[in-house]
Amino acid sequence: MPVAERILLRPVTMGLLLQSLLLLLILLLLGCCLHPAAAFPKGCYPSEEEGLKTFRCSNARLTEIPRDIPNDTNKLYLDSNRIPFLPRDAFRDLPLLLELDLSHNVISSVESGAFRGLAEHLHSLDLSSNRLVSVSKDAFSNLKAKVNLSNNPWLCDCRLQELIRTVELVAGSSGGIVCDSSAQEEHVGKAFLQVIADTDFCNVYKKTTDIAMLVTMFGWFAMVISYLVYYVRQNQEDARRHLEYLKSLPSKQRRSEESSTISTVV
Repeated sequence: MPVAERILLRPVTMGLLLQSLLLLLILLLLGCCLHPAAAFPKGCYPSEEEGLKTFRCSNARLTEIPRDIPNDTNKLYLDSNRIPFLPRDAFRDLPLLLELDLSHNVISSVESGAFRGLAEHLHSLDLSSNRLVSVSKDAFSNLKAKVNLSNNPWLCDCRLQELIRTVELVAGSSGGIVCDSSAQEEHVGKAFLQVIADTDFCNVYKKTTDIAMLVTMFGWFAMVISYLVYYVRQNQEDARRHLEYLKSLPSKQRRSEESSTISTVV
């Protein structure tokens, strides 16, 4: 190739090389700034619905709460998975969350503080169709969201009664809170709100506790009385034996012993 042609082609080659380097640099910068789709669990994806940032993980075969949920999420769908329990601070990095759907999982335990950080903004929480039997009211403390607790195998007792009084139920969902088990067999299969219309589980528990305390106090009282009676009778028996002993002594020695006994008593 003539020297003149090589001189003319050199700027073109350099320009193409610079363009390639610039394009590579841009791609690298975009890769660092954008959240890669591969970071999301399989079956999860972000979207925007009605102007709200949504993160869907429905039917994603999850066995725990995902960690890579965008912290600006407004609506989170974790329904129809295999999540067994909700740990403490499970949603603490989602300060803008408005709706949370956890229905159709296998949740049987909700730790106290599981919804910490959601009290101010969350307005809808769906825990229907899980395996909840008993949950402490503390797990929902300060939560203002409307909660769906239907279709769970609830144990109807004072704990559930306190929980129902703590949360605000989704309209029309109360009929789905049914007694799967109860201390009284006739409650099984009935809607919980129907049962507590006639039975106050917490009053029954309080009465049982009061009776147990009274029985315990009576037991201690009876033991003290029994000991006092035994002590008095034992002293009377000792005194009687001592008097019989004094009577068996000669008169002079008896008077001396009686005087000694009186002095001792005084």
